[in-house]
Amino acid sequence: MTPTLNLMAPEVRANPYPLYAELRRRPVCQVEPGGMWAISRYDDVVAVLKDARRFSSEGLGRSFLPPWLDRNPTAGSLVMKDPPDHTRLRSMVNRAFSGAALVRLESSIRAIAEELAESLARRQEVDFVAEFALLLPARVLNLFFGLDPSMVPTLKRWADDLVSIPASQPSPQRMAEVRQSLVEMEQCFNALIDERRARPGEDLVSELLRVESLTHEELLSFLFGLLPAGVETTVYLLANTMFLLAEHPQEAARVRADPTLIPRLIEEVLRYEAPGQSSLRLTTEDVQLSGVTVPRGSLVVVLMGAAMRDESRFPQADRFSLDRESQSNLSFGHGPHFCLGAMLARMEARLGLEAIFSRIRDFSLVRRDISWSQSIIARGPLALPLRLEPKGR
Repeated sequence: MTPTLNLMAPEVRANPYPLYAELRRRPVCQVEPGGMWAISRYDDVVAVLKDARRFSSEGLGRSFLPPWLDRNPTAGSLVMKDPPDHTRLRSMVNRAFSGAALVRLESSIRAIAEELAESLARRQEVDFVAEFALLLPARVLNLFFGLDPSMVPTLKRWADDLVSIPASQPSPQRMAEVRQSLVEMEQCFNALIDERRARPGEDLVSELLRVESLTHEELLSFLFGLLPAGVETTVYLLANTMFLLAEHPQEAARVRADPTLIPRLIEEVLRYEAPGQSSLRLTTEDVQLSGVTVPRGSLVVVLMGAAMRDESRFPQADRFSLDRESQSNLSFGHGPHFCLGAMLARMEARLGLEAIFSRIRDFSLVRRDISWSQSIIARGPLALPLRLEPKGR
């Protein structure tokens, strides 16, 4: 395999889309690291994500438990399970993320977004990731966990460490850092479970403890899985949105002039610069896709980020446009593993952007040399320095 087909090469992590275009020309092929089979065309990606029988989520679970880790409860979380276990566990937690539950949360989320946006608007230069994009979902997640607000930076560090595990080749020092994060997480969540068991409240942990058929290990694994899903997705959705608007000032002006475009904006960002770039599966039998046989027992990387730039599905797919007709995007997955928190992430992004655009007249990048996340799964800027022009100046 040539270096150009290495998904973890630094230049690919900085900008994966040229490689994705190359892969769509050979839509089912092996790539580095590890000879994974990359699936890159829209129709093939949908077929894989819908087929839990032949493409097992055990592949994702294995990717979170490489040989250098003895234990990682994330590997047993909801998204790593196949039916019927997945169906049983999902039915137990569905209610917490239902439309009715989110309606009850909306005013609280809006208040957090307004508070953070008000603080942002007092500054001329900000790191948007650290000062808004991270704080909003982390504080919303705290509505579910009930942890001390001072835990926000720690939650982000834990989430970053978790999503960095798949397909990585870490140094011994980095391995030690990840292991330490996993120990800290387990201690924190075990203490939280014990506390809520003794003194139940109105938070998600207390509600799940009332489900008697949910074991301690299943609950622990769910909390591990919820952390990156609840933080990383929304952090990068918000940050990717502001980055793209800074790069497309005409579209930014349209949104500021007409905030009703925000939902359409969010959908286009989810397609064009998806926070969720890929997932991993394990084939349970020989499978044919696009005329290529993928052998039984193969690790498959499902490239949603590539599928959403597929010209056969999205005309002018490499063009960022608010005028694009709504189409099924795959940023939150598809089929039985469609993201449980998709509605919540969209709500957080909408309320956050509404709060920001009601307070700033314009904004721009302080510098263009942005460092991007090094995860094969999640994509977004690690920091986003912005220059703001608040309204009223």
